[in-house]
Amino acid sequence: MPSSEEKNVKKMSKVPPPTAEKKVRLRHADSEDSEPTKPRSNSGGNRLSGASFSYTPTPKVDVEKPASKEDAGIYVGFANLPNQVHRKSVKRGFEFTLMVVGESGLGKSTLVDSLFLTSLYAERTISPAIERIKKTVKVSTASVDIEEKGVKLKLTVVDTPGFGDSVNNSDSWLPIVAYIDEQYEAYLKDESGLNRRNITDYRVHCCLYFINPVGHGLKPIDIAMMKALHTKVNIVPVIAKADTLTKKEVQLLKDRILREIKANSIQIYQFPEADEEEDDEEFIAVNKELKGSVPFAVVGSNTVYEVNGKKIRGRIYPWGVVDIENAAHCDFTLLRNMLIRTHMQDLKDVTQDQHYENFRAKRLATSDPIQLREEDRKSSSSMDNRDALLIEKEAELKRMQEMIAKMQASMLEQQQTAQ
Repeated sequence: MPSSEEKNVKKMSKVPPPTAEKKVRLRHADSEDSEPTKPRSNSGGNRLSGASFSYTPTPKVDVEKPASKEDAGIYVGFANLPNQVHRKSVKRGFEFTLMVVGESGLGKSTLVDSLFLTSLYAERTISPAIERIKKTVKVSTASVDIEEKGVKLKLTVVDTPGFGDSVNNSDSWLPIVAYIDEQYEAYLKDESGLNRRNITDYRVHCCLYFINPVGHGLKPIDIAMMKALHTKVNIVPVIAKADTLTKKEVQLLKDRILREIKANSIQIYQFPEADEEEDDEEFIAVNKELKGSVPFAVVGSNTVYEVNGKKIRGRIYPWGVVDIENAAHCDFTLLRNMLIRTHMQDLKDVTQDQHYENFRAKRLATSDPIQLREEDRKSSSSMDNRDALLIEKEAELKRMQEMIAKMQASMLEQQQTAQ
């Protein structure tokens, strides 16, 4: 049987700790006194020897699974970064350079005006055939500022009149290749200069290569031209005037062109692979449809007709009307969506990350960096007034440093002679 003292001890052990504040005397570890520490009452008594502290028992807390930021209503704000980039990009505007290459009479100018609803070539005249016999290929540019719903686009169209018109077309692609390299060279100099914030990008981001629908696939000049360009620019092959072919003939011509492009190891623009986790279903479907439509069979027209109470842009024939924006008639809408709505930024990224970086690496590998800096300084005509002023100030500062060095040397000599 337990004694009365043991019962009292058990009862006391069940009593919860007091909430009142207690002071406890601490003893040093080396003290010979092994008496256990006892609590001191709050009513008078001797003062504690040593440090004292307040003791408050820790309340019991039920630990639960931490709530997520959404559950707690926490919003940091970095999810708004895309909106900031969007506002900045819209304020700055966008630039895009499109090159059109092909024989005369394939509708290049008409297609460009149809794509962007502009009239870049309204006053253009066609030279007689006798004048084009010895005419060389020239490169002409036309720029236009387009604004749609507050978004500004500076469109630059590079045309190549005279290509494929001469009797002898040997090396007729050299002026076109030289123009592309000149734009890369100009961008490299601006990028290496002092005023890097206001660089105007005239690099060719896309080249629409027009293929004659009458021939049986690619001509030798087409293969030679695309081989000269495929490492420098994004090539998008286009079958011109597709309304002259039936749907079966269009598909046969597309298959033949793709076989010849693959057989000659020509690199055309490759559409990026869609990510099923990040991209939406609509973009995945559009991207797949665009891949299966290359080369695009297009028809261009700037004339508006009213057919059955509906206004369309197309061409009227004795057998019917061709609506260029009808996907059943041609691939005009697919090409427009690819260039403007879905893949314009990707065309610019490929130009920057692949074609321009290849040119830059070759240029820097074959040139001396000091020589490049001297060339940049000599080309003062291409610099703005701010860059020229900075160079002038730098030269003046260098002359002042030389004068100070001479004065210090003369003063040192005078001190040595005086001693």
